[in-house]
Amino acid sequence: MARLLMLSSVILLSAYLTEQVHFLQPEYINKLNEEISTWEAGENFPPDTPIEYLKGLLGSHGVEAAAKGPFKTHDSNYFDLYHIPKNFDARKRWKRCKTIGVIRDQGNCGSCWAFGTSGAFSDRLCIATDGDFNELLSAEDLAFCCNLCGFGCQGGYPIFAWEHFSTNGIVTGGGYDSKQGCLPYFVPPCLHDVPAEQEDSCRSQPMESYHRCTKKCYGNTTIDYKEDHRYTINAYFLRPDSIQEEVLVYGPVEASFKVYDDFINYKSGVYVKSANATYLGGHSVKLIGWGVENETPYWLLVNSWNENWGDQGTFKIRRGKNECGIEYSMTAGVPVTD
Repeated sequence: MARLLMLSSVILLSAYLTEQVHFLQPEYINKLNEEISTWEAGENFPPDTPIEYLKGLLGSHGVEAAAKGPFKTHDSNYFDLYHIPKNFDARKRWKRCKTIGVIRDQGNCGSCWAFGTSGAFSDRLCIATDGDFNELLSAEDLAFCCNLCGFGCQGGYPIFAWEHFSTNGIVTGGGYDSKQGCLPYFVPPCLHDVPAEQEDSCRSQPMESYHRCTKKCYGNTTIDYKEDHRYTINAYFLRPDSIQEEVLVYGPVEASFKVYDDFINYKSGVYVKSANATYLGGHSVKLIGWGVENETPYWLLVNSWNENWGDQGTFKIRRGKNECGIEYSMTAGVPVTD
């Protein structure tokens, strides 16, 4: 009987470990590359990374939430556009706005929703002011001071973040320990591709706990917290047929989508979900452009898993097919510039 119990325990443990790591193994990645044709997979995370850690990075509750609205239904500024370019990259269109291309690091925290929204707002404010405002807005302030937006590192709702910008505003804040802006991000970055026992390994650190909302600048202490707030006029979802016009007129937008286990291994090309991929969770990123690669149309996006992930922190996903729900899950707002 004892032997049978021990054998059962070994089988259960083996199954548990298999669930944790099977899609990170070299064999899986090699097989994936044999099956896919529009993109290339490779190692972004060590093979022994726990699945709980990877799921913990996926904090958007906004995938296909647009069904509930509110939608942007009309914008007279779209009429000034003569055509939609075949290829577009906001980093090249608005070169003065350096925040557009910044690859941020959410650390061991499911705050992607705060990065996708605050990042797009930062870029839009720079564009709207013709570069007079040219810094990052605080993901820390949004993630841990907006109680109605979500649950900090446990995830949040992008549309509620934009509504928070319009009612309460958000202060400036750069990366961890940067001293940039009022409230820099307070979750330390961690390295994905190092042994678990290494001190700065993501796997050696527990999921970041909820931070106390700080209402005094600790980055650049010369900034007045109350006066540092920036606002949007509104908050809305985008319809698929107006995404390109919206980006051309106002700049990057937040985009949420369903993440499957094969996406974790993305390295280059245009991502299209493989046939047998398994759903992991919802993720929020920043959409900055589009194009066509080897006859496959794509969206160009900026992730927040640092520059070592994917194509130097960016990725492309198939456009026009609502891949992983992305085209029904985009949010934005227009900055106040007065």
